[in-house]
Amino acid sequence: MKHSLRRAIATSLLFALGSWAALPTASSALGQQAPSSNGNGNFVIGPEYTLASDLTDQGNPKGKAFEFSMPLEESKIFKGDDKTLDARKEVRKERKIFVYVPAQYKDGTKAPVLVIHDGPGQLNLVRNALDNLTISKDPSRKLPPFIAIAIQNGGNDGKGSQRGLEYDTMSDRLARFVNDEVFPAILSHPDIKAAYPGIAITDDPWGRGVLGCSSGGAAALTMGWFRPDLFRRLITYSGTFVDQQDDDAPEEAQYPLGAWEYHSSMKLIQNSEKKPLRIFTHVAENDLRAKDPEETYHNWVMANERTAAELKAKGYDYRYVFSKATKHCDRKVFEHTLADTLVWMWQDYKAAAQ
Repeated sequence: MKHSLRRAIATSLLFALGSWAALPTASSALGQQAPSSNGNGNFVIGPEYTLASDLTDQGNPKGKAFEFSMPLEESKIFKGDDKTLDARKEVRKERKIFVYVPAQYKDGTKAPVLVIHDGPGQLNLVRNALDNLTISKDPSRKLPPFIAIAIQNGGNDGKGSQRGLEYDTMSDRLARFVNDEVFPAILSHPDIKAAYPGIAITDDPWGRGVLGCSSGGAAALTMGWFRPDLFRRLITYSGTFVDQQDDDAPEEAQYPLGAWEYHSSMKLIQNSEKKPLRIFTHVAENDLRAKDPEETYHNWVMANERTAAELKAKGYDYRYVFSKATKHCDRKVFEHTLADTLVWMWQDYKAAAQ
């Protein structure tokens, strides 16, 4: 019923960003493009891709890596027993947490953090970026020594899955889970405490970033959208800004088309007060269901294009990348862009006085 109602009232929207040829085209790497490596705007990359040197092991000092597990049954927020779950889709008994503390982190200080969905995800690339760019001689490319935290999803995929529940639901539930359960588990873990007795995570939301791809990308935006008091630096690759929320989720009453509501139908970005967020988005030329008509609410290219247009119109600090000759969550896009994405995301960060 919700789909027929939405189809009846949906207007036919043109692609707000126009043709791809109208967008500024990047050179071989985003860090070399006009107007600058730190510029906002819309960019086209490809079809040739290379592994950025800042994402390789250059032999610089390494930090410390940790891994532990959190049983779902011990969570107060995601126990793995929601009524919306499809019994045919397996739920993990426990989720792995991967933590990397860079060599430049000083024990006893409140560290900025980057949360990575679908852990370990892009953690290895992020680790190399931290090793190389926290000691960069170029101040315009220097990263703060943030702690990278990669969190495994709760299992399976799509509607009715634990992963889908966590990532595609339009609520602050995932943000609360990370802030209220994952962060304390890290700060109290005996191995981490032994290595860093004074370890702490900043309370400054500008010192807290989130990175994800696909539904993990939608989750990154949703964490900041619903809790900008907790997370403000958001990185989404191949973002699932489509109608992927469980059809029987309580949130359907307010957001019937899930993340599609950000840019179309309800137009949440346009119709909401501007939030204190910095947002990177990306879509691949051959991303999921790229030829689907609007009424499916499942065209990833359309969804990301419209999201970028809404961010631009609202005046957000945003960067939008369209990658030619690539597919959904294509690793070569991460290898080509992630260093520059991190630099752009963190460029204005200043740690509070300790």
